[in-house]
Order: sequence, then structure tokens, then C-alpha cells
Amino acid sequence: MHAPDEALIVIDVQNDFCPGGALAVAEGDSIVPLINALMTRFHTVILTQDWHPPDHSSFADMHPGHAPFTQIDMQYGRQTLWPRHCVQGTDGARFHPALHADLAQMVLRKGFRPEIDSYSALFENDHATVTGLQGYLTTRGVRRLTMVGLATDYCVAYSALDAARLGFDVTVLQHACRAIDLGGSLALQQSAMRAAGVKLD
Repeated sequence: MHAPDEALIVIDVQNDFCPGGALAVAEGDSIVPLINALMTRFHTVILTQDWHPPDHSSFADMHPGHAPFTQIDMQYGRQTLWPRHCVQGTDGARFHPALHADLAQMVLRKGFRPEIDSYSALFENDHATVTGLQGYLTTRGVRRLTMVGLATDYCVAYSALDAARLGFDVTVLQHACRAIDLGGSLALQQSAMRAAGVKLD
């Protein structure tokens, strides 16, 4: 077992991000057995779950004339527009059926505010509105985080960068992640994580 001050953060292993889903990450389901094994080795396991209302502002179909994967300016900065995905209560928003979700102590839902997206497990995309995860980790005495899940270059990377900025010791296990890699986004985020002191294993 890992030390009590270490936590495993499992990012968005949901049906819509796996093959056949609305925003599928290539081989996204292949990491599930690895994550299941990892979850048995940590005292603290947290799952994040993308949880969008039907009218979420990040959906391309909420912006007539704009295609998925293009960007627009929102009040908090540039926002990539996505295919409709992980809508609250739908099968696509559920965890992958092979994920041993019952091993987690906490499920953190994010992206539920219609007006703002939330890649990170710690902050909304305005980098100011907190999710509450920092407080939970602090009260549990957690200082070291291991992150896995989907997708490496978006929700995993944003979570890792925010955690490092808050002073956590952060490791991303790349073999237990998969990336979208839009226009070189994977290499860009890998460089950013390394520069922030995130360990990439």
C-alpha cells in the first residue's frame, strides 16, 4: 500500500470518453484494468465525473455556426467546443462498467455549471472557482497525488497543473492515461506539466 498521505485521482473514466462514446478517446477503455489494480493500493481514491447539464455552454450545438473542436471566446477565456457528452443522468455520463468504482471514497462531479466548463478536478476553467477537492484532500492529510484517466492532455493535465500550483506533489502515470491530442496538445501539455514539476511516469 502507498502511504496514507498519498491519493489516487481517477479522471473521467466514463462511457462517453471510451470507444463508442460521444467524445471517445482512442483506447480509452484499455486503461481500466490498470486503474482497477491501482485503486487497491491507495488509502484514498477519488473519481471525477464530467456531469454536464443539457444546455452546457461547451457544447458546439449550443453555438449555431460553430463546429465541434473549434474555439470561441468565453468570459473566462478561450473555450474549445465539444460534441454533446456526459449529460447528467445519461448512459454516456456513467463510469465505464468495468471500472471498480465502489473502491473510491469520493466521487467528484464537475462541469455542472451551465456557463463554464471544468477540465480540472480542482478548479473550473476560470481558474478561480473551486470544486472543493483541495479541502477534502487537506483534511484527509493528503499531500501527494497520483493521477490517471482521460484525457491526458485535457482533464488529467489541467488537474495535475492545478494541483502542482497548490503545492501538491503530483505524478501522472501516462501508461494509465490516454490522450485526445488535438493539434499537438499532448506534447504541449507534457511540456507544461514537466515545467510545473509534475512527474510523468
